[in-house]
Parts: sequence; C-alpha cells; structure tokens
Amino acid sequence: MGNPVKPRLVLLALPLLLAACGGKPDAPVAADPVTQAPAREKEPDENVEKDPLLSEAKIAHVVVPEAFITPATPAENVDSPASWRAPDGTRWLIATAKDTHRLVVYDGSTGKPLRTVSGPGSALGQMQRPNGIAVIDDLVLVVERDNRRVQVFQLPDFTPLLAFGADDLKQPYGLWVRPQKDAYEVIVSDNYMAPQNEDLSPPLAELDQRFKRYHLQRTEGGWRATLASTFGDTSEAGAIRIAESVFGDAANDRLLLAEEDVAVGTRLREYGLDGTYRGRDIGADLFKAQAEGMALAQCADGTGYWIATDQFKDRSVFHVFDRTTLAYKGAFAGNRTANTDGVWLDQSADARFPQGAFYAVDDDQAVAAFDWRDIAKALSLPECRAE
Repeated sequence: MGNPVKPRLVLLALPLLLAACGGKPDAPVAADPVTQAPAREKEPDENVEKDPLLSEAKIAHVVVPEAFITPATPAENVDSPASWRAPDGTRWLIATAKDTHRLVVYDGSTGKPLRTVSGPGSALGQMQRPNGIAVIDDLVLVVERDNRRVQVFQLPDFTPLLAFGADDLKQPYGLWVRPQKDAYEVIVSDNYMAPQNEDLSPPLAELDQRFKRYHLQRTEGGWRATLASTFGDTSEAGAIRIAESVFGDAANDRLLLAEEDVAVGTRLREYGLDGTYRGRDIGADLFKAQAEGMALAQCADGTGYWIATDQFKDRSVFHVFDRTTLAYKGAFAGNRTANTDGVWLDQSADARFPQGAFYAVDDDQAVAAFDWRDIAKALSLPECRAE
C-alpha cells in the first residue's frame, strides 16, 4: 500500500508570459560513434559498457515503415512526445526538449514544426530539463527534472497554470495521469540516486518512495495539487532500481513500471493501482536493451494492447502485449527509429490516421509517427476501435 503523507497544497500562481523560444543551446561535444549525433550527458539508466544494438540481438520482429519522422534537431535533445486534438480538428504533436528547456510543437499528421513553447528558468512558464509529458483533456503536464517539479499548462495557448512537487520530488522523470471525479490523479516516477554515488540506486529499503501520487484539482480561482501518498516495493523481486516510465490501466487495476536497471535485468513490473507489487514481471526474457516508454491501446470492447519500448541504439524494438492477459503478441521496429525514450499513442481518427497514430522519439532529435493500421496489419492484430 502507498505510504500516507500529510497533505501538502500547491496553490495557483499568477500566469506569466511564455518565452517564445529557449536560450542558446550548449555547443555540441564529440559525436556519438554509432549515430553521429552529439554526445550527451549520460542519464543513470545509460551507464552500460557497450551500447546495445538490434543488429546484434536475436529478437524476432516485423518492420513497420514510419509514416513520417519530424525534421532532426539534435540540439533539442528530444525526450518524450504527447498529442492533442485542437478545436479545429488539427492534431498537435508536443515533445519535450531537454537541452533547450522547452516544448516543440509539430503538426501531428505531417510532422511539420509549428512552434516552440517556454525556455530555461525556474519561474512559472519556464522549464529546466523537461522529461516526461502527458496530455489529458485540455491540459499538458510536464515533468522537469532539474526544477524537481511537474508543471501544468492549458491548451491551446499553453497558459501556465501551476507547478507542483518541488518540495517532494528529488529527480523526477516520468508520469501517468488519469481522470477522477472533478480531479486528476498524477503518478510521478522519482529516480533519486544514492547520496554517496549518483551512479548507483539507493539501498532497497530506501526505494519505498520511488513513485509519488498527487491529487490535481481545479479550485475556485485556480488549481491546486496535493501529495496523497508515495509507494515503491522494497523487496529484491519487486523494487524499481532505475525508475522512469510508468503507465496504468484503470479498467484492469494495473500499473506497469519499467525497471531500467540492466544489471538487475530490465523488464516491466506489474503493480496494482494502489502501488502494491503483484509479484509478476513482464518481458524479462524479451527485453535485451532497456525497457523504456509505454503506451496502451484501449479498444471499445475492453480488449487492447500494451506497447513497450526496447531501447536499442541503432533501431528501437516495440514489444506488444495483450491488454488483459499480458500475453506476448509480437514486436515491431521502424526502418530507422532508434534509441527511443518516450512514446505516445493517439487513438483519435483523422484523414491521415483513421485508426490513430503511435509516436516514438527517434534518437534524441526527432519524433517518428506510425500508422496504427500498419502496426495491426504487420502483427495480425484484430481491429481496435477506441473506447
């Protein structure tokens, strides 16, 4: 069960004007020997002796061509995508850019860049190293690692509404949001490391706060967020040593948490929505690189599919599991999409993507789009109309 905490409120601050673009990015350093992209500061989950390559791994998969890949912008260091349907029906694809401390907005049907939002700083409306992102209704929630908080913007104008979590979070990365009556539940992964060595996870007994659960609610005159509980298994079997990706399925009372620690064995762990480890791991014999971003296809009849990333340096593999039973359904890869961190599934229909689009970050510098029809055909998945 989650650990109860004394409620802490974060009240609405006055909206500030957003910067049109970020500050000047740092000069690139030596190129990566595999991809030739600029080398980056290594994250805790990247401390491996040799980058894993799909070309050397024995993973059965089908190839699904990308519908498009956005223009490459290596200076941005793109991490995670999300999407939203504007009032005129336009699909917006919104991605976090860690090195320029902003959001990049594309046309979600073509990949054409539309605008950037925010820039470096700690004031409301500014960001420091945005990582995870989620869109729900007309809200965009962005995790900022270096400001140790989650910031909420309102669409379509990206009006900053609220920043919360700075008193609780130490090194946040990912999040999952679900609606509740007149409110939202926000679960944030907190990848704090050992104080003595930032390359090592803390002792098992200290991992009981790996995830923070917030209650986000509109109030008279603004918004507030309350820290409701923290959770994290502390057993050898269920603990999350390297925490980033988290996603849930409320209909099946299920959270999937990506264990990204290669030394322990990267995989997905199944928790209940209450934060209790259920003793089952998924993909322990499938993930050969590193378990990363996840998405859930939710079909109208209650069936569906989990999609989870295996982050190979040369080409990412996306493993697909049955929504209900978690049985393995197969894997696919794009023609070139590689080194994927975040993913997002948009099941809404438009002329370009009649059954929705799956978005995946491509090597820290672009976002690839896949037509769901192509994925379903390649893996012989039954038709999945959105809930």
